[in-house]
Amino acid sequence: MPDDAHWYFAYGSNMQSATFRGRRRLEPAEARSGLLRGYGLCFDIPIGSGKRGVANLCVAADASLWGVLYLLTAKQHAHLDRTEGVPNGLYRRVQVEVEVSGEIVVAETLISERRDAARLPSFRYRALLLDGAREHGLPEDWVRTLEGWTLAWDERDGAFNPPDLAPP
Repeated sequence: MPDDAHWYFAYGSNMQSATFRGRRRLEPAEARSGLLRGYGLCFDIPIGSGKRGVANLCVAADASLWGVLYLLTAKQHAHLDRTEGVPNGLYRRVQVEVEVSGEIVVAETLISERRDAARLPSFRYRALLLDGAREHGLPEDWVRTLEGWTLAWDERDGAFNPPDLAPP
């Protein structure tokens, strides 16, 4: 393991291997599940013209969320930053402490100040988070929390997905 390796905490679509390893082309030296306290999950980063949003952290002393820690080199962190829009100001890196099997692991994660509280995840986006949560064995109550999010209309599909949801 290179001397410059350090942890990245993923809480959104990067939890899913198809996204992280496939689309982002990042191969971590190690992956672990962990709990981040003092933050909640929100989907308030606006994308598209509708009400869709993507994952973000909301500071909240009494909140917590589960995610995946990846051990990455500095070069991999820089690549991740580019693919996530850090140089363009979409996200910025912050240092966090994540609980892993009763121990604290210092990691970096991404947070955005571009916020619209009316935004919600689309069915398609939430499915990425659910895939990643299940793939990494995150607690079942966290999976149920993700499953329970109200969904946004996905203007790319022209309809809600799944079809039993009515448009806004």
